[in-house]
Amino acid sequence: MLGLKRKVRIETERLTLRPPMHTDFRPWAALRQSSADFLVPWEPSWAADHLSRKGFTNRVYWAQRSIAHGTALPLFLIRRSDDALLGAITLDHIKRGPAQSGITGYWIGAPYARNGYMREAVKAVVHHAFTTLDLSRIEAGCLPENTPSRRLLEQCGYKYEGVAQSYLQINGRWRNHVLYANLRHDRRGKTDVG
Repeated sequence: MLGLKRKVRIETERLTLRPPMHTDFRPWAALRQSSADFLVPWEPSWAADHLSRKGFTNRVYWAQRSIAHGTALPLFLIRRSDDALLGAITLDHIKRGPAQSGITGYWIGAPYARNGYMREAVKAVVHHAFTTLDLSRIEAGCLPENTPSRRLLEQCGYKYEGVAQSYLQINGRWRNHVLYANLRHDRRGKTDVG
């Protein structure tokens, strides 16, 4: 269990991954708004208050509670060279006991896509999950046509496991997802299926 007093901070070559703070509201709302056309096709429908200060405040409190209880690790991607907020990654649905698993989710603002930032963040979170959190399995899913996301997962050690029918509501419709998993002790070899 991660205590509230413990500061979660993961450093990579170009990024600091840290939980959201109340002072992140303006850059977060601006990035989400300016990247809406880029993000909406891949995400659940945004709530009416999605970009509101109150909605963001609720996200910050959820992040604090989740970290404190060890159920999720929501992190913002902050570029160290200029402190710009680039996106977010969450290790969610952390299960203990015999499962020792979690689910990866992420988004990046349109101006920062395809620059290797998310690959850097995913690799860092996977390493943290396996070494610090002692997880054994990390899962991820994405829409079948989301080729950049599929490529990202494969580059970060995730392997294709199958298709989940009507897995999540994305942009207002129930959508199939391709499922991937990254195992701490993976002996499966490279998979070209899917």
